[in-house]
Amino acid sequence: LTQVFEESFAKAGGKVVSKEAFLQKDQDFKATLTKIKAANPDVIFIPAYYEEVGRIVKQARELGITTPLIGTDGWDSPKLVEIAGAQPLENTYFSNHYSPEDKDPKVVKFVESYKKEYGQTPDALAALGYDAALMVADAIKRAGAADPAKIKDALAQTKNLQLVSGIITLDAEHNPIKSAAIIEMKDGKQVFKEKVNP
Repeated sequence: LTQVFEESFAKAGGKVVSKEAFLQKDQDFKATLTKIKAANPDVIFIPAYYEEVGRIVKQARELGITTPLIGTDGWDSPKLVEIAGAQPLENTYFSNHYSPEDKDPKVVKFVESYKKEYGQTPDALAALGYDAALMVADAIKRAGAADPAKIKDALAQTKNLQLVSGIITLDAEHNPIKSAAIIEMKDGKQVFKEKVNP
């Protein structure tokens, strides 16, 4: 994630002013954050999981870092707020696969159906599971037969398929080129900001 971010950020005219690493399960990030603060960045990208992100966000704010903090789907957990606290998470954003707050009709229908069936709001993993089933169903339909080789080939040729998480196309290496939901943390809650399409 760091490499892709750096490349994309540079292509868009951005400049990385500091790059620091840490180990999973580290507890104290203050020395690293002090170095980052001295570099005076406009934004700090934290490509990590919620356990470390929670501690990093909390310690960054304790050090007086008010810069926007951004990340990826690894932030998606209610435990993030438990670890960091609601106030330190103000002015933070992350990309995710989908948001249950998205008013896209496919999302609304999926959330309503899921709540009716399971009594809770579907998280991103539920949406991805549903989308995977839709992708396979679409591939079977396009393959015209329940032949595994034809289905595999049809899956590889998925283009502009509208799913709950957005529009998806598989590239030549079978990587998904797809929509992303931008989530803002506000008052300790995830708030859907916007959808970015490929």
